[in-house]
Amino acid sequence: MTTTRDVIIAGGGRVGFQTAEILADRGHDVTIIEREEAVINSIADEWVATVIAGDATNPNIIEQAGIEDADVIAALTGETGLNLAVCLAAAELSPSIRTIARIDRAAGESYTRFVDALVFPERAGARTAANEIIGSDVQTLADVTATLDIMLIRVGDDAPAAGKQLSEVRFPDGTLIISDGEGDQVARPETMLTAGDRYLVAVEPAVADEVMNLLRG
Repeated sequence: MTTTRDVIIAGGGRVGFQTAEILADRGHDVTIIEREEAVINSIADEWVATVIAGDATNPNIIEQAGIEDADVIAALTGETGLNLAVCLAAAELSPSIRTIARIDRAAGESYTRFVDALVFPERAGARTAANEIIGSDVQTLADVTATLDIMLIRVGDDAPAAGKQLSEVRFPDGTLIISDGEGDQVARPETMLTAGDRYLVAVEPAVADEVMNLLRG
């Protein structure tokens, strides 16, 4: 079955909120930490995530957000230094947590010694941040389409589609399996959907959940 992750996002601005929307749509539990009252009110109106008001560098605020039970913290404010501070504080409080920081592209890759992953949302959009948070089983490619999602999906061991040929699986309209499991051929009716292999899939948002259930379980 698809693993649901408990995610904390520091920063509820455009990037943080869009990332939270993507994760919530995929069934993950999201908590946003934000210090600006106007932003907090805007987020609360959307009912996308739990919202904690405060400074994400404050250990008490991070603990209030549930750092002990969280799988990932993503610091996605517009300030590189603040994002790194949030990740360092989170790692001190919960050493096993995955840390992700949004940084200025000009800052380079040297910060990887302090966090698990870096994102440059100005270049690739919130979907890239969501990819890093969720991990490698499902990846949505960078924002090259409007609403159509192009995803790289690993077939789950217990997925309904696992072990079946493409022609045997009743995918909903609005779905296109693009590549085979090796990634070297276009998928055909006889393409086998093998558990553990990854397939490139184009899907319309309205049927994304159904496709995920078929491929991930």
